[in-house]
Amino acid sequence: MQAFPNADALRDPRSLDDLLLYRLSRAVRACSGMATRLVEGGFGITHREWGMIGMLAQIGEITSSAFAERLQLDRVRTSRGLRSLSEKKLVERRQDAQDGREVHVRLSSTGRELCDALFPRVARLNMDLLDGIDAEHLDIFLECLHRLELRGRELSALGVVPEKADRRSGGTRHRWPECAPEYG
Repeated sequence: MQAFPNADALRDPRSLDDLLLYRLSRAVRACSGMATRLVEGGFGITHREWGMIGMLAQIGEITSSAFAERLQLDRVRTSRGLRSLSEKKLVERRQDAQDGREVHVRLSSTGRELCDALFPRVARLNMDLLDGIDAEHLDIFLECLHRLELRGRELSALGVVPEKADRRSGGTRHRWPECAPEYG
């Protein structure tokens, strides 16, 4: 296992292991595979569909556009996920009476049953992951996560990364930019 960075290394990264986003990604990969196997292998839904089901269980009925915003997903991905959940009879969709372009979504009774069966297992996995971390450290961790989320939103709003992802044409998997941008 790679050396775990200290605060100085995170503030002045010199290797991949010193990059905050890399460390967060490694932690997520180490933990989320179990959740993915649980929801996909045990319940036949994707990780994203589980997030949608869990959110709908919390908020009830919502318009699909407001739902995309709430999930912080683009409307296309949200629409695809909702279509899949609707085909699986886990979500009900209905047209807005005043604005026919707007669609309202909510869990079906089958979707609610799935959530009721799955949530305790995912909650247990979360508790197992946190076992061994005392309350004081967990409070600090949660405060740090909150600050990271706020700072990420702030930097995004400031446009600190001007490049745009080009997923429609496959991004750089299919072509490499003729001139790499200047960094620094």
